[in-house]
Amino acid sequence: MSKIFLQDSFKEFCKINKFEANVEQVKIIYSLEKFLNNRETILSKFIRKKEKLCFYLYGKVGVGKTMLLNFVFDSLKIKKLRQHFNEFMINFHNFRHEKKDDNTITTFVKELKKKYDLIYLDEFQVTNIVDAMILGKLFEVIFEEKIKIIITTNTKLHDLYIDGLQRDQFLPFISIIENFSFQKELQIKDDYRTKNNEKLQQIFFPLNEKTSFRINQRFREFTRNTNKESKLVTTKGRNFVINNFYSGIARFKFKDLCDNNLGAEDYINISNLCKHIFIEEIPKFNNENSNQQLRFITMIDIFYEKKIRLTLSIEENLNNLSSSNRHFEVFKRTISRMFEMTKSP
Repeated sequence: MSKIFLQDSFKEFCKINKFEANVEQVKIIYSLEKFLNNRETILSKFIRKKEKLCFYLYGKVGVGKTMLLNFVFDSLKIKKLRQHFNEFMINFHNFRHEKKDDNTITTFVKELKKKYDLIYLDEFQVTNIVDAMILGKLFEVIFEEKIKIIITTNTKLHDLYIDGLQRDQFLPFISIIENFSFQKELQIKDDYRTKNNEKLQQIFFPLNEKTSFRINQRFREFTRNTNKESKLVTTKGRNFVINNFYSGIARFKFKDLCDNNLGAEDYINISNLCKHIFIEEIPKFNNENSNQQLRFITMIDIFYEKKIRLTLSIEENLNNLSSSNRHFEVFKRTISRMFEMTKSP
């Protein structure tokens, strides 16, 4: 693979798109350039220096991590895969379910190696024990196969799965990533997604008759001259019906999407049918409804990845929407993304 140069093209990219070429972002681009041009040498083997195969980029919400890595990913002329972390793990578990043998991880990774030299995992977060128990071995084999990984996340490496069940069994994964990674933090004070909030026209609050009237009015505007349909979404034997579907525009109550036993794969299948989703009656979040909040966080991440537009009715101003203690930090990303997803085109 020839040498990769990104800094000048990034500055030109910012100029064309009228983005601010922030100095901290340019530093990350320089680090990514070094990472992508890094190769294991005879000398590094002799001194037993680990080849850096993972670029772990973390930082607060809305500072441009995904934008940076999307730019880098699009610039590379290599065999590559970009996936949201949730989707990557769903694909792994599906593969494992189909194969049902003792070498599933090795087989899965060898299949990846045939297709890709680099994998970009966006929004890396570990929220369930099943993923936590498998990630160490999975990434160990990925690095054995010399597949490069780039990651975006809001979480410092040592804070991953911080309060999770049996976290001690997850620690080998952290050790593996630490040995093979460049870890970089992107520090920027502003959340670019919440700038120019005056453009927001798709959030209605508080929940009352006036709000209900306004969101009904907006829904009629978007669905004029379209016909109502029902869509059946089937995920691993689970059936979910979209009762209000109008040519890619769907309408739900919050409880329909987050009170039921739905997961990432269900939300992916729903998003594959939709381009604009109305979600009504989003409540305040607290320790009592933290399970529903976690589903909501997962759902928003997936809808964001799939570039779904949102119109929302909500208990209170988005800036003041409360959170459970458990999901307080990660919910900041959700709030930021909701700002962006509800802006008028």
